[in-house]
Amino acid sequence: MASTNDLKNGLVLNLEGQLWSVVEFQHVKPGKGPAFVRTKLKHVLTGKVVDKTFNAGVKVDTATVDRRDMTYLYNDGSEYVFMDTDTYEQISIDPKVVGDAAKYMLENSTATVNSHEGTPLFIELPTSVELVIEHTDPGLQGDRSTGGTKPARLETGAEIQVPLFVSTGEKVKVDTRDGRYLGRVSG
Repeated sequence: MASTNDLKNGLVLNLEGQLWSVVEFQHVKPGKGPAFVRTKLKHVLTGKVVDKTFNAGVKVDTATVDRRDMTYLYNDGSEYVFMDTDTYEQISIDPKVVGDAAKYMLENSTATVNSHEGTPLFIELPTSVELVIEHTDPGLQGDRSTGGTKPARLETGAEIQVPLFVSTGEKVKVDTRDGRYLGRVSG
């Protein structure tokens, strides 16, 4: 149990038997009336996002979420296989649980697997990853100053938008939250 004063981003709540992750929260103290906490909650399994308001100081039931750094090994065709870096135990995780993280995972990369009572809930990746561009059309001479973008396919198969000057074979930094191009990686 925790109070609404203890809410923070990433905390998982157990509301009416369902698990919800706190995406954002705001404590509001109006001039008149009691204080309250406005939250945006994401359903851990379905990904549905809802707004919910709590009175300030109310007790909320938190879920115990086990966060473990694991190494992504491979996709066996139906599930993603991860290995616990401490125990070397391997677990298979359903593609629905992995979700969009699959677009930015390379074999042998590290991810945080969040589970509740032994059931994997969701995968967290670092905020940015470095991936090689597998294919993109060449930019035309003179296009460099316009600031336009073009589609590019990453080595993981994900499609992102990159500036016109980026070419096939270059390593780029990508934001794993929204697939945004963050820059080229030298070396």
